[in-house]
Amino acid sequence: MNNQRPISSDDEHRVLQFRPRTSPPTAAQRGNGTVQPLRVAPERLDLSRYERPRAEPDNFRQRMLANIAALAFTIALTAIGIWLAVSIADLRRTQDCVLMGRRDCVKITTPHI
Repeated sequence: MNNQRPISSDDEHRVLQFRPRTSPPTAAQRGNGTVQPLRVAPERLDLSRYERPRAEPDNFRQRMLANIAALAFTIALTAIGIWLAVSIADLRRTQDCVLMGRRDCVKITTPHI
């Protein structure tokens, strides 16, 4: 089998050499001694500069009620989904039974006397 490589020019592929953002501190020579560069402590990275004063305090009771309502809604949706999946599976099972030509596909419940 013949390996064919596409013809490419040198302009398409270029390797870039990345330099670090901060260079390591270097000592400068002045006269007989060395002078170390001044190190500035970096600013603390916190979110205090993005905080805004609130007009009113948080209403934790309302938040808890909203969380409980959301949890109840999620549980209800999950229960409905499970019931729907079981119902569809039961209907499919009954339909498969009928299509095979069987006559005893549906369960008949009789009350106990």
